[in-house]
Amino acid sequence: MVESFQQFFAAHKDAIVALQILYSRPYGQQRLSFAQVRELAARLEQPPLSLTTEALWRAYVQLEQDRVRGVGGQRVLADLVALVRHAVEPGGELAPYPEHVRARYEQWLERQQANGRVFTPEQRWWLDRIAEQIGVNLSVAPEDFDYGEFFKRGGRLGALRALGTDWTKLLDELNSELTA
Repeated sequence: MVESFQQFFAAHKDAIVALQILYSRPYGQQRLSFAQVRELAARLEQPPLSLTTEALWRAYVQLEQDRVRGVGGQRVLADLVALVRHAVEPGGELAPYPEHVRARYEQWLERQQANGRVFTPEQRWWLDRIAEQIGVNLSVAPEDFDYGEFFKRGGRLGALRALGTDWTKLLDELNSELTA
């Protein structure tokens, strides 16, 4: 299964946008949209491969148990990015994509604190949810504030009140910093 996966993306790295980005851009510039990852997942799920993120994760667990985190956890579509990155650069640890984003978020918070920037509990609620959104959906946009938990807390207006007039710039910064 893992060999088929690796052969698939090696053969299609020029034909599928998500693979083009993961192969041709430096790690910090590999910003993918959810639609691009969904397209890749759909292609993998087609016969003859019929591969899912869950099945691939289990296969890597069997092959590299000591280097795979998140065993038994629920997979999200964004984990496909972690799987492709791991296959392109084997040898490292395979961790769920939301964990990668969470670690980057903690580093970002530490840098903010070191620079004297302190966040209120309300601001942290928004920042924490933004980071979670990026971990599951690869990015967050102002439109995402029009539904779900963001909407229940006031949507775009709530974000503006809590994070200030530059809240959309903060979204851009977090999208960039947490997905690198």
